[in-house]
Amino acid sequence: MRSGTIQRKYFKTPFSSEYWRQACSELKDTRVLVFAALMLALRVVMKPLRIPVAADVNITFGFIVNALGAAVYGPVVAGFSAAVSDVLGYLIAPNGVYYVPFILTEIAGSVIFALFLYSTDITPIRLILAKFCVNLFVNILMTEPIMVQYYKLYMTSVYQPFMWIRIVKNLVMLPIESVILMIVFRAAIPALSKAGFKLAGKATLEYTKKHIALLVVLFVVGAGAVAGYAIYDYNNKSFSASYTAQERLEKNLKMNGWVTEAVPELKAEDTVTIIESARSRVGSEIMTYELAIYRINRERFGEKQAEAEADIAAGKEGAKPYTEDTLNGYSKSKAAKDDALVRIGSGIAAENKKTGAKIDISVELTPGEGQ
Repeated sequence: MRSGTIQRKYFKTPFSSEYWRQACSELKDTRVLVFAALMLALRVVMKPLRIPVAADVNITFGFIVNALGAAVYGPVVAGFSAAVSDVLGYLIAPNGVYYVPFILTEIAGSVIFALFLYSTDITPIRLILAKFCVNLFVNILMTEPIMVQYYKLYMTSVYQPFMWIRIVKNLVMLPIESVILMIVFRAAIPALSKAGFKLAGKATLEYTKKHIALLVVLFVVGAGAVAGYAIYDYNNKSFSASYTAQERLEKNLKMNGWVTEAVPELKAEDTVTIIESARSRVGSEIMTYELAIYRINRERFGEKQAEAEADIAAGKEGAKPYTEDTLNGYSKSKAAKDDALVRIGSGIAAENKKTGAKIDISVELTPGEGQ
């Protein structure tokens, strides 16, 4: 184990094997591990603390400990510490269901701070860029899709990704958080040096005009990147994935009406139409639906309906009525698994997003069906 003042080599970038060997060697240093444990405890304690600035906008303090610790012990220890912090934080103050993918955001934030601040010259520009990358890549681009999946699995409501209020919060808070980091590092660099943790930075960290200009540029770049990602996501996602059960039933029934109107040979009461995807593009007034068309196998439907009624009468846990609304309320995957439904074709429909009026529909049936 190493002891005494820690001697480190400093690097301009983290893109070298020697950098990573040094970062890994921090795991063997008792003083570093003790300091990491202290930072971990502070991080868990400070994570819930916040100062309200405006509606839904708060100054939090966990990132300060995160950045300071990462600058001292590097990306390897920072990653391990972040993982432990995430688990401990939940155990001490649980909030909802523990969802493992969130640990990735904790690790990513710590590693990013370390890559910018560990064993290198700590400057205002590095502090600004480190916080910018955490806010953009971790708090927005990584967190949003994880939140979508979390809400899908555990919440009754639907999470709306890329809400501008959350995006603007992260970009607007960047200058404030950068100033806080500079104040903290200005005080911490000499104090840590006395304790044997020498950081390659100056105690005179302060903003200049070029730093303010950099913040403005990063704000514009961040807003543009998020806008581009949000547009791409909007243009390529299926809106049907976010339907509530009631919305899915209503929309499937609406599409079924359009299909049976387009193909009079199909009887609405014996046909089920399922929306497999619902897509649109930014600025377009058209929503396009991909449809799966099924015929109800009445014999099998009757058997399953009787089974469901028997389960309800017996008080079986989780038993539910099995009705035509059950079939009409299916998603793509559930419809494909129900053997009371026989797929007989597919279709594409387009409607006006604002009015809900039908624009066009085309139906293609399996040969022999609908005759």
